[in-house]
Amino acid sequence: MAKLTKRMQEARKSVPEENVSIAEALAAVQAQPKAKFDESIDVAIKLGVDPRHADQMVRGTIALPNGTGKTARVAVFAKGPKAEEAEKAGADIIGAEDLAEKIQGGFMDFDRVVATPDMMGVVGRLGRVLGPRGLMPNPKLGTVTMDVAKAVEAIKSGQIEVRVDKAGVIHAPVGRRSFDVKQLSENIEFLISELNRMKPATAKGRYMQSFVISATMGAAVRVDLNSL
Repeated sequence: MAKLTKRMQEARKSVPEENVSIAEALAAVQAQPKAKFDESIDVAIKLGVDPRHADQMVRGTIALPNGTGKTARVAVFAKGPKAEEAEKAGADIIGAEDLAEKIQGGFMDFDRVVATPDMMGVVGRLGRVLGPRGLMPNPKLGTVTMDVAKAVEAIKSGQIEVRVDKAGVIHAPVGRRSFDVKQLSENIEFLISELNRMKPATAKGRYMQSFVISATMGAAVRVDLNSL
């Protein structure tokens, strides 16, 4: 068993023994030793779904009211006027076949990908590269669209993508260490309401089964599900 670092040992001292409310969990996370950078505050939520079944997949985009504190780098596959729209909206990388070739060569300096429908033939060839990283554009997520400007602006404003992993867990950023508890609480409460809205009709039993909050370099604090 790996020995805990001194930082983690100190961080664990601030972790309540019992599950607590969101506000109390955030206060405990904020009381932990700080890193030399503005850490991300993240949540991990275990849902009562079986993602092996398509009708129990939970996936979508959520625009957090206070953003995430990080500006995502957006790559856009578009040509002509649509490429110009993407540029005006603040896209970081824009291209077509040239961008696909660059990505196949190992370029991955972006966080999200948007494409116009006519470019999906080109983007589709990148499935083995973008798919495993969760970066493949998807019409259901609004990232395959003719309105590239709207998609880019939404992502830049703090929209996040959520998706259950194989274990049925949602991992999501909800802000930065520099946010106050009120901002973080508002983001988390909005995330919870959106996940409840996405609840599959086929999901049985308790939907939210465990909920933890942590900072990038900190120890996780468990939230009391009855307080949600």
